[in-house]
Amino acid sequence: MSAAQTIAIIDYGSGNLASASRALALAADRRNVPCYIHVTSDPQIVARADRIVLPGQGAFADCARGLALVPGLRETLTMRVDQGVPFLGICVGMQLMAERGMEHALVGAAGSRGFGWVQGDITAMTPPPKLRLPQMGWNGLNFTPGAHPLLEGLEQDDHVYFVHSYALSGYEPSQVIATTDYGGPVVAMVAHGNRAGTQFHVEKSQDVGLRILGNFLRWSP
Repeated sequence: MSAAQTIAIIDYGSGNLASASRALALAADRRNVPCYIHVTSDPQIVARADRIVLPGQGAFADCARGLALVPGLRETLTMRVDQGVPFLGICVGMQLMAERGMEHALVGAAGSRGFGWVQGDITAMTPPPKLRLPQMGWNGLNFTPGAHPLLEGLEQDDHVYFVHSYALSGYEPSQVIATTDYGGPVVAMVAHGNRAGTQFHVEKSQDVGLRILGNFLRWSP
């Protein structure tokens, strides 16, 4: 049996931390991946983590502010990810991977700064005809089989759980590994190097979500 990994789930006052922790523990058990899961805001624990998960819910600006308010947390997270530690952002955690978030930004304002790990901004979705915002509920994934290790074992149109009214725009197509349809294509998953993210709540997406989390725990970018 391989040595146990240390997984840091970042606690910055936002996100389904307990749900993410439970889902990761179940995914690890199903895939026989020994690990220690820490829900933490301690930069020292993040600095020693083998994998990092950043959940998030609510507004981009609030999440970015919450992360910045914990001394040393954003800097340590960035340092470890730049060193090659596998990273998974969930919902707003994925959105923070973008260059900017325009939620709650004044007209003409620069918006809130993201990590800049994937190209594009987080902007308001256009309400699709006969559909409502936020996009809330189960929707299918569209992807090219074999396009990325995180998609291993998934089938076209596997359903996952979304809750959002902002999405990635102006993106680099090569960094998008899955979309969903909500009156048109909407970015559902991104990946670039050792950094990946899901717009949907992978921790609430039942067996499909557990498969993705299990893939993340075995991912060697």
